[in-house]
Amino acid sequence: MSSYLSSGQPTTPQTPPRTLRQRLADLRGPAVAPRPLDARALAALAANPGCGRRALLDGAGVDKTGLAAALGSPAPFGQSQFAIVRGNSFEAKVKGDGGAELLRLVYEHLGAGPGGAAGSGGTSAAPGPDALTPDLTAAGPQGRAARTALALREATAAGAWTLLDHPMLALEVAGTPAYLEPDAVVVHPDGRWTVVEIKSFPMIDGSADAAKVGAAARQAAVYVLALEATAAKVAGAEVGHTVLLVCPKDFSNLPTAAPVDIRRERSVTRRQLERLTRVEELAGALPEGLTFDPACSAEELTEAVSAVSAAYAPECLAACELAFHCRDRARAAGEVTALGRSVRGELGGLTTVEAALAAAAGHPDGAAPAADLAFEDPTAAALRYAARLRAEALEQAPARIRPEAVECPC
Repeated sequence: MSSYLSSGQPTTPQTPPRTLRQRLADLRGPAVAPRPLDARALAALAANPGCGRRALLDGAGVDKTGLAAALGSPAPFGQSQFAIVRGNSFEAKVKGDGGAELLRLVYEHLGAGPGGAAGSGGTSAAPGPDALTPDLTAAGPQGRAARTALALREATAAGAWTLLDHPMLALEVAGTPAYLEPDAVVVHPDGRWTVVEIKSFPMIDGSADAAKVGAAARQAAVYVLALEATAAKVAGAEVGHTVLLVCPKDFSNLPTAAPVDIRRERSVTRRQLERLTRVEELAGALPEGLTFDPACSAEELTEAVSAVSAAYAPECLAACELAFHCRDRARAAGEVTALGRSVRGELGGLTTVEAALAAAAGHPDGAAPAADLAFEDPTAAALRYAARLRAEALEQAPARIRPEAVECPC
């Protein structure tokens, strides 16, 4: 067939548009496998929805740990080998004997329904040796998610106690599917689905560390959101908003449990995930050829990372592998976000430390242009008042405790 039109003009071959999957593969690197999202990463992502950098890197499946090391700012994350072995041993103990102990704890704390224990008038019979433990084996995360959805539907229709060990759940995040794997999901005879979180930190005298419990609740909230998407398609199914936290009792290896209401965490997580910028929008705004391939040089990777906007806050240090790199950049640019979200909110339109100091000093000559717009702002007036109070306090203080009177020990 001729490649020329009847007018004699040659045709221009049309390049097929690149799909989102191909674009994300280019961002990762052609030889790099995508790193799947987990509930912990989603909980951290939902806690900082304004960070386009993390949303894009997580959506593209970029290994942020390797990227941070290539940038020269590795993050000291990860559990010790001892903690991993201890956690796996405790989880195996809880799920041993067909999950009999785990089902007993679920019935004891949640058998009567939300907010009620088994002895408070519940009608569900206690789980026995006939409890179901379906096989969830399948090929790939998509296959396992489909097998889990089928098992949940069959267990709900059967009306029997059912334990799903490490099911696979699917949740759409910023336009891309994320596959999540909770420790366990229990189906009650009345059709309720309960998420079970098994942690290796101790529960002493019936209570555990509040920060660790809060992190577990935020993680469980992601699982609940994923379960709700499946329950909407199953008649008679209901996802419980009270999850069961299973931990070692006191200083032993014996399991104990406590119900945790995650309705607040679920609402916050759902709202924050809905606010995330879609991955295709973030990828479409980047220049062609940009990549986070670990085979690139540190200079190229630094330039690529800088092309995506970030929203650093000190809380990122406990949740994001790139936090140390972002902190260095925020400090170098004098961004007030490096001082914390509360400080950023108090300073309003003063987005840099230089502008805040200029406003506190009364707008001296040579102040940053950003201070010109915010000088008459109430925030600037409050900073000037605070600076005046500090100066008066230093004048009245004895000379021996004035900062300028103390010699630097170095």
